[in-house]
Amino acid sequence: MTAPTAYSITGFALITGATSGIGRETGFSMAEAGVAGIVFADRNEQGAREAAEESKCYAQTPNYRAIAVAVDVTDPSSVQEMVDQTMKEFGRIDYNVNSAGVAMDVRDRIYDASIDEFDKIAAINTKGTMLCMRAVSKAMLTQESVKYQSRNGERDLGRGCIVNLGSVNSYIAGPKSLPYISSKFAVLGMTKAAAFDCRAEGIRVNAVCPSFVSTPMMQHALNKSSNPEGVKQILGPVGRMAMPEEVAGMIIFLCSPASSYINGTGLLIDAGMSLTSHLS
Repeated sequence: MTAPTAYSITGFALITGATSGIGRETGFSMAEAGVAGIVFADRNEQGAREAAEESKCYAQTPNYRAIAVAVDVTDPSSVQEMVDQTMKEFGRIDYNVNSAGVAMDVRDRIYDASIDEFDKIAAINTKGTMLCMRAVSKAMLTQESVKYQSRNGERDLGRGCIVNLGSVNSYIAGPKSLPYISSKFAVLGMTKAAAFDCRAEGIRVNAVCPSFVSTPMMQHALNKSSNPEGVKQILGPVGRMAMPEEVAGMIIFLCSPASSYINGTGLLIDAGMSLTSHLS
């Protein structure tokens, strides 16, 4: 398998959290970028089917395939079944995007923090990401490496790429958000640890760390916010949230030959918001 250009992705992808927001848009953008096939995985199987079907409108590969799979990322057996089904359908997983996640429903300071809220967030954002990386990396170990021919010669791209969904809160904190922030710090830490574990096997692991992104989950969080005007102030001079496709574009970059020397990195996508960290 040989990629034609430095920014091309031509293999097979597995995306979790694929029914809405960043996951859904990543699937569409990957289809547009030239992948051969995508598994859209989500606990909402009907939503995954709809996203898989819509992705065909953007596909650039004549024999493009899109498949929907139901998954509970908190359940090791469900995650393994998802990976097994992907390998059965495609024979390999070149790109794995772990975007399944949840925001907070209950916001309190640490002294009133909800244990149930902490456990719920950790189960999906932290444990779910770990379980997916664990199963996918093991599958990637069975694959042959991909070669890429550049102007300066051939280089080995490795066996596969994993991209996790972190957050600007993987780097900076804010008020009344300990369960979410701790989960996203954990995602970045796991990304670095997994990259270290897998580097000799030719598997790259990185994360994207966006701030505010215009997604249904973000809108849900804003609806619950006691200070939506404060969010607008945080956005600063840019004056808007990121669009999902802006995050998807960076995910595609991290899967492409152009990023073959990037490993264990959390790529901030925040329009400079974290430069001042005015989140109180």
